[in-house]
Amino acid sequence: MRAILSVYDKTGIVELGKNLNSAGLGLISTGGTYKQLLDANISVTPVQEISDFPEILDGRVKTLHPKIYGGLLARRDNAHDLSEIAKHGISSIDLVAVNLYPFAEAIAIPDSTLENALENIDIGGPSMLRAAAKNFKDVVVIVDPNDYEWIANLISQNGLNGISFDDRKYLAYKAFDHVSRYDRIISDYLCENKKNDQDELTLNLKKLLTLRYGENPHQKAVLYRHPDSTTGIANAKKLHGKELSFNNILDADAAWRIVSDFTENAAVVVKHNNPCGLALHETQSVAYERAFQGDPVSAYGGILGFNQTVNLKTAKSFKSVFFEVIVAPAYDQDALEFLTKRKNLRILNVEPENNPTWSKDMRNISGGALIQQIDQKQADPNTWSVVTKKKPTKKQLRDLAFAWTAVKHVKSNGIVLAKDNKLLGMGSGQPNRLNSIHLAIRAAGKDSLGSVLASDAFFPFADNIEMASNAGVSALIQPGGSIRDEETIEAANTLGLTMVFTHIRHFKH
Repeated sequence: MRAILSVYDKTGIVELGKNLNSAGLGLISTGGTYKQLLDANISVTPVQEISDFPEILDGRVKTLHPKIYGGLLARRDNAHDLSEIAKHGISSIDLVAVNLYPFAEAIAIPDSTLENALENIDIGGPSMLRAAAKNFKDVVVIVDPNDYEWIANLISQNGLNGISFDDRKYLAYKAFDHVSRYDRIISDYLCENKKNDQDELTLNLKKLLTLRYGENPHQKAVLYRHPDSTTGIANAKKLHGKELSFNNILDADAAWRIVSDFTENAAVVVKHNNPCGLALHETQSVAYERAFQGDPVSAYGGILGFNQTVNLKTAKSFKSVFFEVIVAPAYDQDALEFLTKRKNLRILNVEPENNPTWSKDMRNISGGALIQQIDQKQADPNTWSVVTKKKPTKKQLRDLAFAWTAVKHVKSNGIVLAKDNKLLGMGSGQPNRLNSIHLAIRAAGKDSLGSVLASDAFFPFADNIEMASNAGVSALIQPGGSIRDEETIEAANTLGLTMVFTHIRHFKH
């Protein structure tokens, strides 16, 4: 009986080698794995002694040889196969432990080059895994170091016959699944601009944990992450608190996306995926207090988000308000010690994303899925058009930019009222824009006087302008593009309002 061990991740490989040796398996190995086993005084044969051919091309060719693959693919219950390998002096290989070059890790390195990426594409490893997994009835294949111990224990008790058909089949599944995900990472990398119009799409996601339930207790749910991503909510570190729920994760992601859209000190309170409070201020604690004031009632049980390190003064300003989760890129040590006194607060540390590796927005539909790029369009006043006679002041322009960034994160039909870098009220998810304007005005109350209004899509009728004016709104920002644009511009001029067209829409269904 023989085993071939050839691994990049050498976790547990020495112990596995000892156990296999003790169980009577002869070991074959390559490169660094061979050296590590030899240094541990484990009896092992270099692969070139089996193939009678040296490793070439800096080790890129070492296992691709008939004396290896004949030993892996020969069917033990097939007399012709056994006769053929015997004729060519090939002995069977009964176990393969292989893992692959770290391609995902290589391309995640800043300034990684194409040449470095190509060098980290494993060829021999996937080939051996596929051969062994294809012949799993006769060959045990191990790709996961976590499986070393239990497989070694089974072999030590009853030899290779102690590994059942079902166990062998499960290990083969893991091998094919691992190679499939590995190949998908490579193909995504080589696909320029990560085209969204591929004829077929394989989701290459790695399970992180099974959640207690989904949006509702009767729904099952699992959290996955993209295997080559290192940032974002899927990779957040939980520093304190209970396990996150499905809804916690959704809202935490919304909070993180919102504050990440601002360069200034931002604080947000999210409820049901919408910002119910949002503010900017040079002092973080003030930004939080202003965000909280946006809707103190809805803030209860909400999700807090910050785009800068949370300090102690900010932590203390939460007072007795109950929040489910707080999301931030970092925490001062004294702030963290203070916050961990809150038993029911989940504290997440999230690394900022400069170039997100996972930028697809996926929506399930009956019988399939819709996939689009995530809306990452930033506000750019240089591309806006002032369409009214009355021009915006510098202050109004700042408020319009803030409101336009905020409305991008509000469910359509989305309306935001804002002033002094503070969200005053918002209307979301309504079947018509008038209802959303009404809700935003009601939430803002008397603070709507002198505010600006942002709409995620164009105003279809002039009555939208009139309702905003009656509430004291002084300036509006919208994409424009309606067949009735002239009517809405005329209404704004008649009412003495300022209106800006962005020529960009931000629907968020």
